[in-house]
Amino acid sequence: MEAFRTQARLILASGSPRRRDFLADLGIAFEVRVTDIDETPQPGELPEDFVARLSREKARGVDLSEAWVLGADTAVVVDGEILGKPGDEEEACAMLMRLSGRWHEVWTGFSLCCQTTGESCTKTVCTKVRFLTLTPELCRAYVRTGEPLDKAGAYGIQGKGCFLVPEISGSYTNVVGLPMAEVLQALLHHKVIALMDGL
Repeated sequence: MEAFRTQARLILASGSPRRRDFLADLGIAFEVRVTDIDETPQPGELPEDFVARLSREKARGVDLSEAWVLGADTAVVVDGEILGKPGDEEEACAMLMRLSGRWHEVWTGFSLCCQTTGESCTKTVCTKVRFLTLTPELCRAYVRTGEPLDKAGAYGIQGKGCFLVPEISGSYTNVVGLPMAEVLQALLHHKVIALMDGL
């Protein structure tokens, strides 16, 4: 039996399979519309402002006035610098060795908006992540799996890279790409979803 019923049209403005799975696993009905935006940080932009801005731009980039749109963006941050996706294996190794043996932050911003009603909300969530101390050999072995090449910060905590992270402080789903506790509260508050009758 599902815990929630969807009572308004919902669009996920993201091609991320992880974000899709989080919503689908809860029985939430949604459609996917990927928006193409410039994801370059602005000069001096703080990580939390960066992910909030991109999540809003992604959500507002879907032109469906009668629907609710959920946009999200996640950034890996070390020493105040936002790490994007590596361009090649060498860059992936450099990113991973920079994270090695240290704490870093993962920020996700999400925006939920409806053009018809004018309602919207944007929230940011930060999780602190501690990395294993890597040897160059272990780093290269992970990079050879191919997983780091399409991941911000060059790792995926939910995949083969799970062994890299011995400790986190905060939301696990936030590190994967969507802080589900906060997203669920927003969907309930705006009546996009509701508890199934009898719960």
